[in-house]
Amino acid sequence: MRIRHQRLHEIPPTAGLPLRIGDLRGGMAALADTLAPLTGDAQALVTCSGTAALVVALNTLRTQSIRREVVLPAYTCPLVAHAVARCGLKVRLCDTRHGHFGMDPAALEAVLGPDTLAVIPAHLGGRLDDIATLSRLAHAAGARLVEDAAQALGARHADGTPAGMAGDLGILSLAVGKGLSTFEGGLLLCRDPARRGALREVAASVLPAHAGWELRRSLELAGYWALYRPSLLGLAYGRPLRRALRHGDPVGAVGDRFALPLPLHRMGRWREAVGTRAAARLPGFIARTRAQAAARLPALRALPGIEVIEDHPGSQGTWPFFLMLCETPSQRDTALERLWTRGLGVSRLFIHALPDYPELRAVIPAQDVPHARDFAARSFTISNSPWMDEAAFETVLGVLEMVG
Repeated sequence: MRIRHQRLHEIPPTAGLPLRIGDLRGGMAALADTLAPLTGDAQALVTCSGTAALVVALNTLRTQSIRREVVLPAYTCPLVAHAVARCGLKVRLCDTRHGHFGMDPAALEAVLGPDTLAVIPAHLGGRLDDIATLSRLAHAAGARLVEDAAQALGARHADGTPAGMAGDLGILSLAVGKGLSTFEGGLLLCRDPARRGALREVAASVLPAHAGWELRRSLELAGYWALYRPSLLGLAYGRPLRRALRHGDPVGAVGDRFALPLPLHRMGRWREAVGTRAAARLPGFIARTRAQAAARLPALRALPGIEVIEDHPGSQGTWPFFLMLCETPSQRDTALERLWTRGLGVSRLFIHALPDYPELRAVIPAQDVPHARDFAARSFTISNSPWMDEAAFETVLGVLEMVG
C-alpha cells in the first residue's frame, strides 16, 4: 500500500468524546447512575473493560447451566472470542447476512443446539441489528442472549429500549473511540434484578483489585486527555498506523491483535469519577454527531457502487463512524490505498472474519462463513468525528466518487 504524506491534523477514525481538564479532578464515582438515562440500568456493574463485562456475564451463566457453547457472529471483535475461551467455553460461529455484519437468522437456527449456552449478537459502529428475532430464536433453543452493544452506547431499539437492555444481559464499552471513554472500561447491564447478586459475586471473584493495571490505565487516560485532539493525535494514532501499514500489518494498524491473558481487574474510583464527570456531556455529544450524520448521509447514499450500512427499521443508533460497503473488494482496496494514510478519518473496522485470525486458530473451529468473509473484504469506515470538517469530508467524497 502506498503511504502518503500525513496531514498536519489527524482526524480520529471514530467520534470519541474529548475530556476536559476539569474531568480529571475526579469527584463522585457514580458512573452507572449518571449514564442511566442512556443505558436504562442505574445499577449497571462497572468493569475495567467491555471484555471484562462479557467475562463476568458468561461466567455467571456458566455456573447456572451445564451448556458450554456460545454462538458468535462470524464478523465481530476478536476479543469476544478470546473472552469466550477465557471462560472455558466453546465458540460456535453464525454466518452473517449477505452484505451485513448481523447474524443470519436461518444460519443461527441451524447452529443452535442443546449445548448452546448463549448467543452474542453485536451492534457495530452504532448500527442496531434485529435483536428481537435473534432473541426469539435463542430462547426457543433454551439459550440466553447477551447483547453486545459495546459500540452502541446511547442507541435505542424501535420500541425505545436502550441498546444493551434488549437481551438477557448486555455489555457496553468505554474504551477509546467508543463515545465516552475511561481509556478502558465497561458496563454490564441486566434486566433481571434477581440475577444481579450472582453477577456481583462473580465479578468480585474474577475482577480483583490490581494496583499496577489501574495505575497504567490511569496514566493512559491522562494521555488520552492530552493527545486526543487533531493537532496531537498523529503521535498516538497516525504514526503507529502508518508504521504498521508500511510493514504490511493491517491487523496491527486497526488494533485487532491483543495481548493475552486478558487483563481483568476492578476499575479504580478516580477513573470512574473522570467518566462520571464527562458523562454529563455525552447526550449532547451524541445529539450533535447524529445531526452531523443526518446531514452527510444523503451524499454518502448517492455514491456510486458504495452502500451505507444503516439501522434496523425504527431504531435510533449512534454515529461514531459510517460503516460503508463497496461492490467489490478491489474497489474497497483502491479507496483505502488513496485514503487510509492521509489522516482523513478513513479506516477499517475488523480486518478479518473470525476464523481468519491466526491468533484465534486454537479458539475458532474451521468453518465456512462466506458472507462474513465477503463483508470483511468489502467494508471500510469513515469517521463522524466533529473534527471531520466539511473540507475533509468533501475530499473523501471526491475520492470515493472516482473509485465508484
